[in-house]
Amino acid sequence: MDMDGDVEERRVQARFITKLKPPCKVPHTSIAIPANVTRFGLSTIVNSLLKAGNDEWESQPFDFVIDGELVRLPLEQFVLAKGISAEKVLEIEYIRAVAPQKEDEPSLHDDWVSAVDGSCPRFIFTGCYDSFGRVWKAAGECTHILEGHRDAITSVTIVSPEGADSVTVATASKDQSLRLWKFDTEEHLDQPAKIRAYKVLRGHNASVQSVAAQASGNMICSGSWDCTINLWRTNLSDTEGDLVSIKKRKVKNNVEESQMEGEALSTLVGHTQCVSAVHWPEHSTIYSASWDHSVRRWDVETGKDLSNIFCGKALNCLHVGGEGSALIAAGGSDPILRIWDPRKPGTSAPIYQFSSHNSWISACKWHAKSLFHLLSASYDGKVMLWDLRTAWPLAIIDSHEDKVLCADWWKGDSVISGGVDSKLCISSGISVQ
Repeated sequence: MDMDGDVEERRVQARFITKLKPPCKVPHTSIAIPANVTRFGLSTIVNSLLKAGNDEWESQPFDFVIDGELVRLPLEQFVLAKGISAEKVLEIEYIRAVAPQKEDEPSLHDDWVSAVDGSCPRFIFTGCYDSFGRVWKAAGECTHILEGHRDAITSVTIVSPEGADSVTVATASKDQSLRLWKFDTEEHLDQPAKIRAYKVLRGHNASVQSVAAQASGNMICSGSWDCTINLWRTNLSDTEGDLVSIKKRKVKNNVEESQMEGEALSTLVGHTQCVSAVHWPEHSTIYSASWDHSVRRWDVETGKDLSNIFCGKALNCLHVGGEGSALIAAGGSDPILRIWDPRKPGTSAPIYQFSSHNSWISACKWHAKSLFHLLSASYDGKVMLWDLRTAWPLAIIDSHEDKVLCADWWKGDSVISGGVDSKLCISSGISVQ
């Protein structure tokens, strides 16, 4: 005890380790740190150690992993809760905190932004309730407008594999059709180029709610309010099994124009309500989610559903990724983001449930380069970033003024989202390792 009667602060021996490259590495020696230190305090300690070794160091926020879990309590409580001995040297791994550093000016649309795809780093592709698809080179820079649907676009996907200048994309609409489009991303234009589809895909007899592409880009699949999933070829030419007719259609100014029409190659039947989301991660496997409360996995060759998970809620979104590219994330008509591991017996119970949203979940997406990170979007107006190593969101992005309808990662370090406020929002500078 000292003269003021304060109890001497308890300390623990800790060693900070990291997979980050220099200049982000601190010395490997163990040091005594206060036992009641919080995550913020740990970040301050690591930054001061880095500054001691490098005058130029500029402070940045870090997160801390002990025994595979992110520290979200004062250190002493965390160690106690995990049952770790306070006697031995504590190994604390530090990683860059995952949170956006910058918000771009929103890109305005004329109606709800219902769909977004950020899988190509050169542009963002959006679908809107005004029936148009739009291509954005950056915030506020629209380069192409895709005209032709007769009702709201509900879902979009980039079809062609990365690399080529000429890009193929697909759109799904409430007008019961899908359309395939080609454009050149390298065109330098003073104003957005207006594009017509090269192929119209008809076969659903209700609104088409979702579209996904096979990795090869040769085929797409679509989910509809008619409870079916249709498979379609994307090729430009007429080939066997894809009955293409050239239809002449009157357009507004009475000029007739030719457009190829494609018929579905096959139909996957089994859902009993709207097929709200489809995902085609492997050549012969399609995943789907539906308002009938089920997630299904389909064998493309046989058309059979290999497994289904029932979750008791109408589902809006689904994405497969994470460890082994096998974890299924889905969200729907409650505020809980659920994650299943179909490799585990008794799969119907989720292995993770994240419940920080306070309304229905409209989108979920794994980060392509991380085993732990995914995002969710909700009608509560928020986009949340998650790490499987903690139950709390890493970051809450609050850029929308109304329901968020869609979200995706872009360029690995940005989150893009669209909503009822007619905005495409871009949050960047997110460091995911």
